Amino acid sequence: MIGEIGELAVSQRFLHISFQFDTRSRLEAGIDGIAEVMLEGRPLAQMIAVQVKATQSGTYTGEDDNGFSYLLRPKDLEYWRPSNLPVIIVLYRQSDESFYWKEVPRGPGDSDRRLQFDKQRDVLDRNAVDRLAALTVPKAGFGYYVPPLGGGEHALVNILPIILSNEIYVASSPHTGKKATSILLEGDEPARFDWVINGGSFWSFHDPRNSVCRDIVDVDQVEAVETSYLAFHEDLDEQNKFSFLLRQTLRHQTAKDLNWEKERKLLYFRALEKNIPRRFHYEASQKRTHAEVVNVITSKKEEDKGRIDFVRHHAFAPRFELLDDQWFLVITPTYYFTIDGFTPHSYPQALLAGKKRMDNSASLRGQVILWHRLLSQKQKAADDLFERHTVQEPCLQFETPPQVELETSVPEDVWGEPKKKAEDTSGQERLAV
Repeated sequence: MIGEIGELAVSQRFLHISFQFDTRSRLEAGIDGIAEVMLEGRPLAQMIAVQVKATQSGTYTGEDDNGFSYLLRPKDLEYWRPSNLPVIIVLYRQSDESFYWKEVPRGPGDSDRRLQFDKQRDVLDRNAVDRLAALTVPKAGFGYYVPPLGGGEHALVNILPIILSNEIYVASSPHTGKKATSILLEGDEPARFDWVINGGSFWSFHDPRNSVCRDIVDVDQVEAVETSYLAFHEDLDEQNKFSFLLRQTLRHQTAKDLNWEKERKLLYFRALEKNIPRRFHYEASQKRTHAEVVNVITSKKEEDKGRIDFVRHHAFAPRFELLDDQWFLVITPTYYFTIDGFTPHSYPQALLAGKKRMDNSASLRGQVILWHRLLSQKQKAADDLFERHTVQEPCLQFETPPQVELETSVPEDVWGEPKKKAEDTSGQERLAV
């Protein structure tokens, strides 16, 4: 009974994703149906053999939130290997109406009997149609072009339009930038560095007369000018100077939450305590969620269980670009590694490469949204009725990252084939978006 229900459910699922599906007769020996790739309702004569394995409830072998494994029977594998069609196995579970699929390996040997399923990547839904169609491309010769079948999608651009304050404060200064920094560090008040000095000219979005910066400028020469006059200057050196001011202001604005890493020029979430994770709660695309922005990774070896291997911090490399009379903050998500949350890791390159291999479009999209929410905290507080009684400093404000409509979706394969879970020591998490 459950076998019949499973075949019917899988047949309907293929029809739902716009594939044709024909079940075979009761004489079948290990192929339950044939799926045909279709493009806008037109059959392409590209066939996939499908075997359905259905269960009413229960869990698969080693199942967790990320995936599970499934062991093929040697007799089934022997039957499928010489097939002139690509063969996939579809696992259907009635209790939660889940559908997962995987291609059956071809060629001699039985080393690939155990299939590893990823609960995000291997779901049988509309996101899988391009990968399914790719199975029909001959592996020998030059192959054939299979058009993308997944429909369009919204792509998030990793740039944030900047809303600049109306005024910028300009003054003359008798000091170089290096000397001014020394004066502020030696003073009694907390130093601040959201300014730039170049050629005896001081620029800042805050009034230096009301801060410790009064010690590094000619106070009687301070004046407010329109930001647009300096922000969109035609001289490239002036644009670079303004870009540096934006970066210094961003660092000052986020100093409570982020540290600056000088060598790679990136901002990363600071740890609040030694060897303690940190979460950041924010509003994602559709709901309130959170991300572990400081991850404490422990050893997976039984003999070293509980030992801390490293600490991974969410980070991004900020870059400011002037495009068509609009300044943008370009966000390049990355990671920073320490041994305890504070001491830099001696060999971060291998850790970074391993983590980058696990990133996909969903996690990168989530990180761009996360950074926008963090950078928008100050402007949100400034709009809060309960916060207006406090004096708010001018700050950079950021609009939401723009979206573009793509005619076809980008398959996850484009992001690179992730390594097997057993080889992942980076503690990969998926961000909810």
